[in-house]
Amino acid sequence: MKAVGRHLVPAIVLTLIFAAVTGLVYPGIVTGLAQLIFPNQANGSLRTVNGQVIGSDLIGQYWTSVRYFHGRPSATLSDDGSKAQPYNAENSAGSNLGPTNAKLIQTVQQRTAELQKENPGVPVPVDLVTASASGLDPDITPAGAYFQVPRIARERGLSQDTVRQLVDTNITGRFLGIFGEPYVNVLNLNIALDALKK
Repeated sequence: MKAVGRHLVPAIVLTLIFAAVTGLVYPGIVTGLAQLIFPNQANGSLRTVNGQVIGSDLIGQYWTSVRYFHGRPSATLSDDGSKAQPYNAENSAGSNLGPTNAKLIQTVQQRTAELQKENPGVPVPVDLVTASASGLDPDITPAGAYFQVPRIARERGLSQDTVRQLVDTNITGRFLGIFGEPYVNVLNLNIALDALKK
């Protein structure tokens, strides 16, 4: 019994110490530093307009109005998985359909046909007809934004040059000039669009 107690007591004490350090102290320090150094990112990169939270830079939204730029299609489902619910952050997922899947091919063809009604004869950028792996992508390619310029200009009574310049100023380049691809955050672009004076 003494041998068991000699090993059991230190094991229990070490477990409690490590639980306190890794479960309370370390997370508390990291959370405090994050709030101090990166408060916006630590709180979800939320965007506000007139004091009201309207979205996050990190999670896409389902834009349906023809007056706004649209993001990528989303394959997310409702929480119970019974029906499509675009940009449902509680059930993030892609369709997991491969490039030769007949359903995916049909869906992409339907989306392409719909978008070509907006811009006849203009090739449709692939990101506007395919969903991202998470279904929550907040960004589109510059080509995806430029494709939508004629519709936005028409619906808002703006010149295409004005809308194109707005897209130009909202393109985020490659990280450190070499990593990743240029992209446009759809929420930021639409906030800037609403701020334009006609």
